[in-house]
Amino acid sequence: MSEKVIEKKSFSTRIIAEIAIFAALSTALSFITFVVFPQGGSVTAGSMVPMLWLSLRRGPKIGLFAGAVYGIVQLVVMPQIYYPWQVVLDYPLAFGCLGLAGFFKKQFQVGVAVSVTGRFVMHLISGAIFFAEFAPEGMNPWVYSTLYNGSYMLPEMVISLAIIYLLKKSNVLNVYL
Repeated sequence: MSEKVIEKKSFSTRIIAEIAIFAALSTALSFITFVVFPQGGSVTAGSMVPMLWLSLRRGPKIGLFAGAVYGIVQLVVMPQIYYPWQVVLDYPLAFGCLGLAGFFKKQFQVGVAVSVTGRFVMHLISGAIFFAEFAPEGMNPWVYSTLYNGSYMLPEMVISLAIIYLLKKSNVLNVYL
């Protein structure tokens, strides 16, 4: 007698629906801004939290994919297009980094910090390469990009850490696992 092995699908209908809902929630939160910067970037009401939450719940494979999807949605609804490679760095790769949190399910603070830092690094590279002309005369483009991108990514990290902490403390992160 042979037993059928049922393979668990990584991207079931339920997971795809969750990705769509969490990307939509992140997008909605991205419109609630406290500060908006001229060449892109803003401090929001925790717009990265749904993607981080999904990554912590479902792991890096789904998190990285969902983050990239969210990046493409951001590109569609709030485009800042200057160069083809800049688009790749600033949207699917940068937001895809939010999925890195999935590698740190048990250490969610580390996961949030690593994910947001990954997104920052993508924006840093893009800024230093493609937005060097905006640096004040005599300032190194890498220093300029670090200051520019850090000025909104650091507050975003603090906001995300605080919200994820509250969600974790209330055990909401473990719902439906």
